Amino acid sequence: MKKNILSALIVAVAIVSCTKSSTTEKVENPDGSVTTTTTVSENTLGIDTAKINQTKENADAKIDEADRKIDRVAENAKDKIDATADKTKADLHKAGQDIKQSAKEVGNDVKDAAAKGASKVEEGAKKLKEDLSR
Repeated sequence: MKKNILSALIVAVAIVSCTKSSTTEKVENPDGSVTTTTTVSENTLGIDTAKINQTKENADAKIDEADRKIDRVAENAKDKIDATADKTKADLHKAGQDIKQSAKEVGNDVKDAAAKGASKVEEGAKKLKEDLSR
């Protein structure tokens, strides 16, 4: 898009700056005949098409270099985002494993406490039964 706008601008400047004029002069010869002379002059205001082409090539080269820089920066940003996503995924997986392990330990502690409580209730019931049978 930028290349097209730049090219159009250069062509427009070249067209506007080039002026062409013509003059017609009629001269009567001594023998009675008329000689007509047309003079065409062009004023280009010193525009050198080689300089215009060189400027266009330089602009194209700079635009291409800018495109390459943008692509490199975007690729680096993508790589950093991917690395961060991978690290986050690994961290979340580890946290999930830690939670699972902790839940398992809490479950075992609850089972042990329930078993101890049940055995105490059972012992209490036996003692109560013995006391009642006496």
